[in-house]
Amino acid sequence: MTEAKDWAGELISGQSMTGRILVVLVFILSLGSLGIYFYDASHPNFQVETCIPWSESPSQQIDLGFNIFFLIYFFIRFIAASDKVWFLLDVFSIVDFCTIPPSFVAIYLERNWLGLRFLRALRLMTVPDILQYLNVLKTSSSIRLTQLLSIFVAVCLTGAGVIHVLENSGDPFKEFANTHRITYWDCVYFLLVTMSTVGYGDIYCTTILGRVFMVFFILGGLAMFASYVPEIADLIGQRQKYGGEYKGEHGKKHIVVCGYITFESVSHFLQDFLHEDREDVDVEVVFLHRVPPDLELEGLFKRQFTKVKFFTGTVMDSIDLSRVKVDEADACLVLANKYSSDPDAEDAANIMRVISIKNYSSDIRVIVQLMQYHNKAYLLNIPSWDWRRGDDVICLAELKLGFIAQSCLAPGFSTMMANLFAMRSFRTSPHTPQWLNDYLRGAGMEMYTETLSHSYVGMGFPEAAE
Repeated sequence: MTEAKDWAGELISGQSMTGRILVVLVFILSLGSLGIYFYDASHPNFQVETCIPWSESPSQQIDLGFNIFFLIYFFIRFIAASDKVWFLLDVFSIVDFCTIPPSFVAIYLERNWLGLRFLRALRLMTVPDILQYLNVLKTSSSIRLTQLLSIFVAVCLTGAGVIHVLENSGDPFKEFANTHRITYWDCVYFLLVTMSTVGYGDIYCTTILGRVFMVFFILGGLAMFASYVPEIADLIGQRQKYGGEYKGEHGKKHIVVCGYITFESVSHFLQDFLHEDREDVDVEVVFLHRVPPDLELEGLFKRQFTKVKFFTGTVMDSIDLSRVKVDEADACLVLANKYSSDPDAEDAANIMRVISIKNYSSDIRVIVQLMQYHNKAYLLNIPSWDWRRGDDVICLAELKLGFIAQSCLAPGFSTMMANLFAMRSFRTSPHTPQWLNDYLRGAGMEMYTETLSHSYVGMGFPEAAE
């Protein structure tokens, strides 16, 4: 018995390939059974109960085949269940109770009752699980969005099925004399209009049971509609705004910037990288951060929207790295928090980011900022870290101490180097002293690398400069 339970549990859990195929097959057949119900309920000469023999009804024969499979799957789930009582009270077990037996009873009585087959719509709530089995849904936002949509659709279709049966059957205490002929899709339209609080009044319930059901459904349906729709809209809006994938122009370069992303760090970076003096900069900057930008940072991105893109995510997730096309980027920059109260913890976080990036794409050039000099040694333990391919580390403490040491040997060295490496634009004025104009002119100069032609080979520096 234990072996049978373990076998059944593995079969329905989706851990094996056979289990995944079975779970997906059950879902597909449930959709097929629901489609048969839609076909029968939308027939022009529809009746809740008909006397058409089973042998003359193709849709009834196909539905019977589906229900035989569902019955076998029910027994497999029952064997695998650890708590049999709770299993019998499960939503999908109740669905099987209400849909499988009527198919067999219809053969014996030679009467076809449309009945409660609409309950198969509740199987739509398993859509997120099926899509995760198939590795279609990978992010938490997409999973949550699919869950909300599937629950909303399943509840609407099920509620419409209840109204459809009650209205077309009539009230039993009035000998079913007050039937209200209404199609299934009219019931769906009626429920959506009611839950959206519009209520046109063109369709309404006439039976007492239908009205009683709508009273209770509105209490729960309106609450669900009011809570689910804003969340769905928010997930869709956020996904469109900062989700999706980076789609650059063919042949255009881009770099990925991650780590400490704030208005101050981003503005300083863009001020230098996209400075007006760099006329040949045709590179898009793609920022990747785990939280959406605040209003100040969002305004900065909007001002630079032609060259800057922002995506929510983290470099610790390979899916997010794929979204920003890290493997196609020219380089990946990891910014550090210069004002961190725990420099070693900040360096550890950035080193972990480098490891994740290198594990995803070993050939990508990575430039990382670190706070402490001794933490540079940890980067040598990364197998794909290669200084010769352009991987580099900028140690802020090392730069500061190096500038101070050089300034002791040559006073003013740190000021000169800071001016050469900073992108600044100063304008001289005839109303300022000559020495100040000379200083501003010198401070506004920068260092660039430029490839010269072969004509300069063999020249000394004075000749080449002239």
